[in-house]
Amino acid sequence: MARIPYSDPEAPEARALVDRIVAERGSLLHLYQMLIHSPPVAEGWLAFLTAIRQKSRLDGRLRELLIVRIAQINNAPYEADQHIPIALAEGASQAQIDALTNWQDSPLFTAEQRVALAYAEAMTRQVQVPAEVFASVRTVFDDRALVELTATIGAYNMVSRFLEALEVHSQDPR
Repeated sequence: MARIPYSDPEAPEARALVDRIVAERGSLLHLYQMLIHSPPVAEGWLAFLTAIRQKSRLDGRLRELLIVRIAQINNAPYEADQHIPIALAEGASQAQIDALTNWQDSPLFTAEQRVALAYAEAMTRQVQVPAEVFASVRTVFDDRALVELTATIGAYNMVSRFLEALEVHSQDPR
């Protein structure tokens, strides 16, 4: 159960934003029902995450593998629940999803995925990225891709932290 009640999606100050969220995302997820307690924050969040997920050039399969791995590291089951189906739809295999916790020992990941996963692990666990990890990721990604990769990892760490601080979970009644 969430630590604060979910907001009322019928509240007049949130109605237009709720309609936009449903139009863009297909439904009002628990995350957004919590966020609309503050319509300006929810609107900024939506714009930022839409840019990350739908306007970046980062490969969708890679993006979603990173998001699921971040959710695992941060013990954020709602985030994983939401993104595993997206990862599968983007071309990740169930075997890759199952191997993510031990990706270093698995042959299922490409060289690009490996350096990106190492980068995500460093950013998530340590915040400061060791020089050798950055050097590896720098050899694979150009400037734009590196910015998009870094922003994606940072954004989904933000998502995990928001969800877990407020204890937002898929099975919560609303």
